[in-house]
Amino acid sequence: MTTDCLFREDSYLKTCEARIVGITEQGGIVLDRTVFYANSGGQPGDTGVLVTADGTRLPVENAIFTDAAKSEIAHVLAVGGAAPNVGDVVRAEIDWDKRYGRMRVHTALHLLSAALPYAVTGGSVGDSDGRLDFDIPDAGLDKDVIAARLAEMIATDAAVTSRWISDAELEANPGLIKTMSVKPPMGTGRVRLIEIDNLDLQPCGGTHVRKVSEIGTVTVTGIEKKGKQNRRVRIALA
Repeated sequence: MTTDCLFREDSYLKTCEARIVGITEQGGIVLDRTVFYANSGGQPGDTGVLVTADGTRLPVENAIFTDAAKSEIAHVLAVGGAAPNVGDVVRAEIDWDKRYGRMRVHTALHLLSAALPYAVTGGSVGDSDGRLDFDIPDAGLDKDVIAARLAEMIATDAAVTSRWISDAELEANPGLIKTMSVKPPMGTGRVRLIEIDNLDLQPCGGTHVRKVSEIGTVTVTGIEKKGKQNRRVRIALA
């Protein structure tokens, strides 16, 4: 089964009507369409609720992909909640404040990867902070310099847009891939690109704000040495 991942086309959707098309062996609820982002690429899965026809609110504590191609999403219900049935129509509602914070952080991390043009070896998106790990032979990183560069980019109020390219186009342009540890999902025939106008372009399945000004003020809270050539840079939203 394939889930129509509405968040890939519009990260600002907070709710949608959907039909239950499957229940996994672990009890995960598979919908035909969803606004819930599924845990991947360092960004946690959304939390929220599924509201049944009689008004029952079923808390969702996570959303996960069930397949390598990232085409089917299971909504993990909180322990103890009554499971609905296949065929039921529900309203999916995400925890918007948490999602929006992650959208701001994730977009800020894209800017960080542009400010520090090194291979990315790992990363994590939080509700108000995040980090990227870089493959940097020589440290020499300065928190204030990085923060100033991020502020310059945010001040441009550049637009953040998405588009799709084919697997073949990505293979022909390997320089688009910045991450060493997480490869963009391929196999469905197309790959999603996130472009920050005149600042950054890379494959990404995550959720982002529409304008970089929405990120607000970003501070660089730490730079850590993680191995001979690995440096971890942490940021936080003001």
